[in-house]
Amino acid sequence: MPQHPQPLFETFDRFHELNFLHLNGELPVVRGFLEGCADEIQAVEGYRAVRGFLKSYAGNEATFNSYRTHVERLLLWSLLVAGKPLVELRRRDAEAFMEFCLNPPADWIGPVVKSRFLRVGGRKKLDTDSYIVNAQWRPFSHRVAKRERKIAEEAVTTLPSRPYRMSQGSVAQVFAVCGSFFQHAIDEGLTEVNPFRAVKQKSIYKQRNTLDVASRSLTQLQWSYVIETAEQMAADDPVHERTLFIVATLFSMYLRVSDLVGRDNWTPTMGDIRRDSMGNWWFHVVGKGNKAAKISIRDDYIQNYLVRYRQHLQLSPLPSAHEKTPLISTLKGRGGLSDRHIRLLLQEVFDITLTRMAQEGWSDDEIDQLRSASLHWLRHTSATFDAPHRDMKDLQADLRHNSLSTTQNTYYNSLDEQRAHSVKGLKLKR
Repeated sequence: MPQHPQPLFETFDRFHELNFLHLNGELPVVRGFLEGCADEIQAVEGYRAVRGFLKSYAGNEATFNSYRTHVERLLLWSLLVAGKPLVELRRRDAEAFMEFCLNPPADWIGPVVKSRFLRVGGRKKLDTDSYIVNAQWRPFSHRVAKRERKIAEEAVTTLPSRPYRMSQGSVAQVFAVCGSFFQHAIDEGLTEVNPFRAVKQKSIYKQRNTLDVASRSLTQLQWSYVIETAEQMAADDPVHERTLFIVATLFSMYLRVSDLVGRDNWTPTMGDIRRDSMGNWWFHVVGKGNKAAKISIRDDYIQNYLVRYRQHLQLSPLPSAHEKTPLISTLKGRGGLSDRHIRLLLQEVFDITLTRMAQEGWSDDEIDQLRSASLHWLRHTSATFDAPHRDMKDLQADLRHNSLSTTQNTYYNSLDEQRAHSVKGLKLKR
């Protein structure tokens, strides 16, 4: 019986190569792990059930990777901790698994690794090569904040060890993914119950506290430096016009990186920025869950950033509804810029901004938060700035939140400075 967890599923591309009728396509180390489990816990049957579930979500790599993470943990937990067949788990097991995820043992936690399995062989990849488990892989991994990595690099020291903490977003994903797996198992006739749907007190695990969005937003000062830095970079070297356009586009429309790079069934073009009969501009986008939506666009963006970038590309000042020019392209004009490339371009802006602010004498307190900034911060920053000036339902629509309460709890309950100022001068005796 195996004592320690190991990865059971490979990369997105390799998963597609499996023989879904048999196990002969799996790596020997995976088959050996499953066959080494006690017969009564039906490891192979549980693995097949999970494999079938992942196959139904194998059309998108990001979705596959996310679902693989959670359902693989569940399978490993059922085999190594609960010691019972996966499809026989019940409500109490689901609750025990949630507690396990919130506080996993140390030997289930490790660093983020690129490879789950390591190839044994020469430099040239051959079909006869064998694979071993990456000894550093663990089901749970620490994600070190960018600010901490920078400080460690500058000080030439090791990162401090910190207790594992699952984010509220991940907790919600556990329920969603594991619940979807058991619904799939019900549809396949493998079980009759969905233990994760049976958990009534989900709030025990999914705390409904207000998201401290301020901790992931830039201040007005920091944002002004960021956009000025991007503008100065573009003025100094036209190659950075694209970077300025990316910064302005992300910020002005509260976009996620996938809204810029596209999805399997949609690639954003200039023609997706359209003007209606009333003269209002909209960005037509396909977002999370392949949901089509349109985002209202402020005039300042159109006049000062879209027109500027299109003139740089030697295009007409404004796009037509049928234009197929990629919204974001390589320097040679081809579409398909990766999300990693966009993040690197944005990180360069952040790094130069940090240097500028330090050189101009701003204190560490005024600079520090920028060290942790990432691409997604621009979405939070813009929404936080705009919330006092926009109707809540309008902001919800442009953020594409399914629930109005998400927008309210995130951006309208986080205006602490405004709330504090409104009460500061009030007297007890009037």
